[in-house]
Amino acid sequence: MTDQPAASRESGAVPDPLAPFRPRRGRAVALGVAWASLAVFGAIAVVMPAQADGRWGLGDRLMFFGLGVVVAFVAWRYASIVAVPSREGIVVRNLVLTRTLEWAEVVRVQFGGGEPWVSLDLEDGDTVAVMAIQKADGDVSGREASRLAALVQAFGETAEPTQPTEPTEPTPPTEPHDPRGPDGPGRPDGPGDS
Repeated sequence: MTDQPAASRESGAVPDPLAPFRPRRGRAVALGVAWASLAVFGAIAVVMPAQADGRWGLGDRLMFFGLGVVVAFVAWRYASIVAVPSREGIVVRNLVLTRTLEWAEVVRVQFGGGEPWVSLDLEDGDTVAVMAIQKADGDVSGREASRLAALVQAFGETAEPTQPTEPTEPTPPTEPHDPRGPDGPGRPDGPGDS
């Protein structure tokens, strides 16, 4: 049995333009930190020496392990950063906030300068960071930013139909009407007038 994704990569198939955007390096590091945090803080909480005078009790051990759980949670949240596009819009899940945008709201995609990730300029003047496309991912990030810009162009407000939706009847041309009469003021008199 052959692996279908590997076969499609080898044949040069075009990736799905509506595939979710995810960081690669940042996600791998965050997942590693989450597991390491649980293992290290858990091990320290278990092997922490008990003091005869009561300075390191069960509560201290639980608090120490709890600190590891908090670090693991923040790292897991970072690993779950994603931007999910659809034909209607994009759902951007960053570290703290999740925001749903319609394509018509997005004016421009920015990826450059000193910013570590893509930013979306919105029609109301606001800017939304898309942490799912990060410069740390190298060349992949440039391709992903281009794919996002293509989605904004394809589904955004700029992609209006070139023909009207309802057929219209042509209006007959009208002659200009001059309320001052056929000769109007400032015109020379007719041929028979002198």
